[in-house]
Amino acid sequence: MSYDSAAPSSEPETDGAGPLRPESSVPDSRSAEILHAVRQAFAEKGFDGASMQDLARAVGMSVGNFYRYFPSKADIIAQMIAIDMQELSAEFAMILQAPDTVAALRQTIRRHMQEEQCDQEGALWAEITAAAVRKPDVAALVRQMDHQIIDYLAQIFAKIAGVTPAVAAAQFTAHGTLIIMLFKGCMMMMPGDPKAQAALQALVLRTIDCILNEILVLSKELPNDPAPLD
Repeated sequence: MSYDSAAPSSEPETDGAGPLRPESSVPDSRSAEILHAVRQAFAEKGFDGASMQDLARAVGMSVGNFYRYFPSKADIIAQMIAIDMQELSAEFAMILQAPDTVAALRQTIRRHMQEEQCDQEGALWAEITAAAVRKPDVAALVRQMDHQIIDYLAQIFAKIAGVTPAVAAAQFTAHGTLIIMLFKGCMMMMPGDPKAQAALQALVLRTIDCILNEILVLSKELPNDPAPLD
């Protein structure tokens, strides 16, 4: 099977500043516009290298006004994740409604790997992953995002197998976790050479294809569920 194509005067410390809002609401349109520009600054200078002053300059704002939108770098990440999860939620809903769920999932994964902003997003997530090692609040946000994606995948696997999401989660959480690891790892380690990049993408996609094929095989061995997903 193939994949078809009043602001503080200096930058505050984020460590020890108390828990962030893991269930951060989706930013408003102005905040989302600012975050789009901030992504590039993070990707270019790094999480620690980009000061709040650098980020404010990247979006053409005063530092004081920037702090009114984002009190800390970790708050910026929380709102970035909120936007990403809103988009992913819509995509997963479309996959679940597709006539061929597996094909739709494959196409979505392939498209994300081949997006024009792939290099920037990979660099950004490499920075966020590194920050998560040092900063518990950032780590909590990343874990929550991963768990949400695994939950979405469980719903897809449930439809594929004809079982409830709870049964799918019990049987296929490891499969969903591995798909996330492969995807994120590929994005963060993408080589600069186009041929090497294409080869890595193809290998990761084939590996994900094998995981999905295993789910299809294992689903035939599951007991009939009393409440299969429609």
